[in-house]
Amino acid sequence: MGSPVRYKIPPKLLQPLWLRSRESMDDNGLIYDPVAAAACSQCHLVPDCLSGNITERQLLHATLTLQCDKVVLQFLRRNPNGYVVNVGAGLDTRFYRLDNGRCRWFELDTDENLLWRERLFHKSERYTMRNGSVTELSWLKALPAMNTVPVLLLCDQALLQCTEQHLAQFIQRIGCHFSKLEACVVLAGDASDSVLAQKMGTEKYQHGFADPGQQIINWLPWAELVSCQSPFDHPCGRWRSWQRWVAKMGSLKYRLTPVVVHFRL
Repeated sequence: MGSPVRYKIPPKLLQPLWLRSRESMDDNGLIYDPVAAAACSQCHLVPDCLSGNITERQLLHATLTLQCDKVVLQFLRRNPNGYVVNVGAGLDTRFYRLDNGRCRWFELDTDENLLWRERLFHKSERYTMRNGSVTELSWLKALPAMNTVPVLLLCDQALLQCTEQHLAQFIQRIGCHFSKLEACVVLAGDASDSVLAQKMGTEKYQHGFADPGQQIINWLPWAELVSCQSPFDHPCGRWRSWQRWVAKMGSLKYRLTPVVVHFRL
């Protein structure tokens, strides 16, 4: 019998999946993602996946994943038949981890990334993949009518690679397209490229805001800000002592890392 095929997936696409797989194997892991672990068993890790401060990057990614998961779970508890539109999905596995058996899920990404999803993940009749991104928005018109069903728009990692101009266009377009919507997005703080932030596991992002939650309201004055969560808001015994100190520093904790912004229209 020949050896199993091992895919060489682009590092930027693979690393978040791999970090969740690692976190799932930790005794004190914040998330459990067996789908990621199974998919990573088919992948060939390249040196770029192992670059950077992996231990801190893993904890930061897991915390942001957990915080986004909670928003999605709360939405599905209130709206069990709701729609989730996941933009820039990459190799996100939330559908498999959070599916309630009734919701419908739309994954949007580039054709190349969707091909990797098809190879690594199994299909579902309530799970649809469509071509689209945060900068190419023709998918908005291609979505089925959603006027009478609750919708959650999710954008976890993709917006971190958007400039402020592209990000503003994306937020304003979805704000004008949907008459009623909840959204959960991850935006970077303006100090995310500092030495202190890099010790937290941050990377190079394409934007940064002193107050990410307020920035959403600046773009969409009619939106309601539900919450703005920093990774520091989640108590975790794995944070170092200086990180727990930063968590008490008011607005600073929203500037050092990406944060999860939950708002509704």
